[in-house]
Parts: sequence; C-alpha cells; structure tokens
Amino acid sequence: MAGTLHTVIAVLGTDVRLAGTDGVVTDMALVELQTAEDVEVVTGSSRLAVPSSTPLDGLPEAVAAEALWWERHIVEVLRGVPPHAPAGTRPKPEYDPATVSLTRREQAKAAELVAAGRPVTASAIAKRRRRYEARGVVGMVDHRVDKPVSPHGRADPAVVEAMRKAIEEATQSSSRTASHLFWRTEQILEATHGRGVVELPSQRSLYRLLDKLSAGKHTTGSARTRRSLAARPDGPFGEADAWAPGEVMQMDSTPLDVLVRLDDGVVGRVDLTGVIDVATRTVTAAVLRPTTKSVDASVLLARTVTPEPMRPGWAQALAMSRSALPWQRLLDIDARMEHAVADRVAVIGGGLDADGEA
Repeated sequence: MAGTLHTVIAVLGTDVRLAGTDGVVTDMALVELQTAEDVEVVTGSSRLAVPSSTPLDGLPEAVAAEALWWERHIVEVLRGVPPHAPAGTRPKPEYDPATVSLTRREQAKAAELVAAGRPVTASAIAKRRRRYEARGVVGMVDHRVDKPVSPHGRADPAVVEAMRKAIEEATQSSSRTASHLFWRTEQILEATHGRGVVELPSQRSLYRLLDKLSAGKHTTGSARTRRSLAARPDGPFGEADAWAPGEVMQMDSTPLDVLVRLDDGVVGRVDLTGVIDVATRTVTAAVLRPTTKSVDASVLLARTVTPEPMRPGWAQALAMSRSALPWQRLLDIDARMEHAVADRVAVIGGGLDADGEA
C-alpha cells in the first residue's frame, strides 16, 4: 500500500475493492487486509465515504436494474472509475479526482448522459450523489413505485382529511377562493397535529387535491348551487354483489309502452312486473297486468320457485293449437306441421286472459 490512502468501495465475497486517491482500483483479499501490519484504519471525510451496497431484494427487476445503472455512473463521479472495473483501470480525464473537482465531474456526467439521450442536469446528479453517499445503492431506487397510491394521489392522509373539513365548512358559507381553503387547511392541521408537524405539499399539489375533493360540489363556484347539491339526499340505489343463483333477486314494475287489447275488448296499456336474478342476469318470472297489484309479488315468487312443466295447464296453454298462428292452414301447406301441432311454442304478443295474465 506504500502509505497511500485508500477507500473501500465494495466488498465482493472474501475480497475487498479499494480505490486510491489517484483513482486506481485495487482488489485485495479480506484476510490479507486484516492481517497486514502496514495497514491502518483512518477516519476520512464523510463526503468521500462511499457506503457498501444495499441488497435490492423484493424490488421489481426493472427498478433494481435502474438503481444499479445509476450506481455505476455515480461511483464513476465519486471515484473516477465505475464499480467492478478491472484492477489498474485509470479514470477518464474528465472524471479524474486528482485533477478535476467534484462539481466539474458532476457536470461532465450530466453532459455525458444528455449526449446519450438521457436528459439530466448537473444538480440532479449532485442530488443523486448525496443520496448515494448517505444510503448506498438503495438511495438510487425510485421509491415511488412501492408507495401505495390512493384515490387522492400521494398526498398525506392528514392533509386530505384537513382539506375535506375545510370544504365542508365552506358549504353553507359564502364562496371561498382556493387560497382561503389552503389557509384553512393549514389551520386545521395545526389545531389537530400541532404547528409544523404536518407539512403542506406544493401549491400545484394542493390545487390538484382540491380539484379531486371538490369535484361536483361547486366549492369555489355558485353558493346557491353548492347548497342545493349539499341538501340533496343520497341516491336510493346501490350495488349488490351476488355470486350464486337466487342469492339476490330484484323485483320491479314499469309501464309497458305498447297498446294491447284487454279481455273486455278495450285497448289500453299494461304494467310489466318481473323478477331478475342478479347473479345470472335472467328473468325468472314476469306478469302483465292492467294495473300492478301487491298480489303480483306472490305470483312472481310462486312462478320463480315452480318449474314451468309443474304449473297447471302449462302444456295445454302453450300448444300450437292454442296459439294465434293459422296452424290449420299450415297443415295443408306442409305435412310436417301435423306432428308439430301439439308442440309448445313461444307466445309473442297477444291479449290478456280472464285472470289478466299474458
């Protein structure tokens, strides 16, 4: 070592990689380094210390590769040569720590990356270099990928809750500006958590958060519209999850926009009442009535749980001979219809029977 100052830049199994002040990288066995009598551990500048590598286990492969890519460039800025460079490698002239200052090396690295199609500024290189000195390769990781993203973005939940309260307070008052809502949000944060405990994000982030929380509420718009929307009750309908047939059944009645001839010969409109199975999206039963009655719910329930072949008069009511089709005339046209007269057919249209059913 000849009295030269070296810095440990990597530990590779049982070997240690050292970088001298002249930029020369040397590999040495760990046992040899520990037993050498001419080696002395000295305290160097914290600015020049390069921390050991931090495992990137658990991160996505692309994120880990990006961190290692940045480590190679940052170490070259710090030591003049990238990590894992062969022993005896000389630094490039623009990265030689012996002749070029750290600021100049950062500027040279920024110019190199820009020329390679990776736009970056020298200040961004300096920021990454400081993070690498403090945390190692883990400081090169873009930790935004492992942060959960809420419907309100990456804003602090405390800020979201405080702004939501500020918006609610402004519902019945006169219209407020966005700046007033930001000021009120800061007041609520100080009253809840103490002064300076929760830091407000940038103005741009606050405006984005306000747009999300006040969507459709007219917080900074018309006071009359805002109060009218706030007084509106919640909708009566919601979502119901069903995974098995018959788990959730929905019943509804609606006027049918057609004219039919009733059993008394009068033309009028009817109501269609049906039951829908939410899981299978099928209509299990339906009835047509001139006027929907409460007894229709019992009729629909009975039809839903009773298979059609078990219903009284089912086969006879749907026989072709009972339909409105000219089946006798069809017999003369095609002899194959002779065996189809007793088959069941779908009744499309038609009036109501004596019970008022289709």
